[in-house]
Amino acid sequence: MNRIIDANLNRTTEALRVLEEIARFNFNDELISLELKNMRHEICTFFDDKYDELLFSRDTQNDVGTDQVNITKKSRQNTTITTIFRSNFKRLEQALRVLEEYASLDSKFRYNAYIIEKKMNERLRMNIKKYLLKDKNLYLVTNSDNFNSDDEFLDAVALAVKSGVDIVQLREKNKPASKIIEYGRVIRQLTSEYGALFIVNDRVDLAQILIADGVHLGQDDIDIHSARKILGENMIIGISTHKPQDALEAMKNGADYIGVGPIYKTPTKPNREAAGLEYLKWAVQNVDIPFYAIGSVDLNTIDEVISFGAKRVALVRAIMNSQDIPGSVKIFKDKLIKNL
Repeated sequence: MNRIIDANLNRTTEALRVLEEIARFNFNDELISLELKNMRHEICTFFDDKYDELLFSRDTQNDVGTDQVNITKKSRQNTTITTIFRSNFKRLEQALRVLEEYASLDSKFRYNAYIIEKKMNERLRMNIKKYLLKDKNLYLVTNSDNFNSDDEFLDAVALAVKSGVDIVQLREKNKPASKIIEYGRVIRQLTSEYGALFIVNDRVDLAQILIADGVHLGQDDIDIHSARKILGENMIIGISTHKPQDALEAMKNGADYIGVGPIYKTPTKPNREAAGLEYLKWAVQNVDIPFYAIGSVDLNTIDEVISFGAKRVALVRAIMNSQDIPGSVKIFKDKLIKNL
């Protein structure tokens, strides 16, 4: 029995410490962090008198469970704050239940864990999009028009994602919904595997169907409030902006990020004049959500864009039309990281 108590006491305190670190360093929440810390200390105090007895009973070398593999465990590449949060709360609650049965630990700890889990989950939902976008600085917008086949197009996207692109927006203005869904299913799998975000252009319905991370709207598309009603609070919503008023409206209405541009005249938007570097300069000084400079940002213009304060860029032709996609991605990533 002591081996069971010892193992589950260790699980309990380890899980509490992991969760305490999330509350402290990810949420900056002193109260929740203190609740978890006090719970950990109180539980340890409860078992103080049994410390030597429990330690003496420990037999890690002969434990038949140490080599067992959890087949449902996610790969480390896909580890996020959310998965760490969820797995450690389940570990905590299960271990506390065992300690109740075998050591008569007060059930108040398990019930308090349920309450704290709900509070932290609400905080997590508020912060998740912030953390999803936190280190995502290279944004690829697709364009399949110049490719000879679907396979050639998807291979290019796959190469970009594998090379380090952080976000992929599926933007195919000239393709029917059925083709966008076909592309989207492949890109959804790719981005999930390599830890990139997947955004669908314009189509809120297709973003839902494809279980995308978000949707990107234009100024003439469905408004942010309506999109939020359909997609819920957890999905990322970005919007293109072309002048300060657009950006101010986007922030007011709850956009998670904005596109700033076009910085330079671009064939991707043939009917739109360049917003210019002055708008970029304004955004650097006034926009308090993530924003991506877009519009003919390429190897010839990236240094100028960065010199005006851009930390994140969105690219189309500079990657999709590149003869060396991995090399181009590396150059852009290196330049952006150097100027963080």
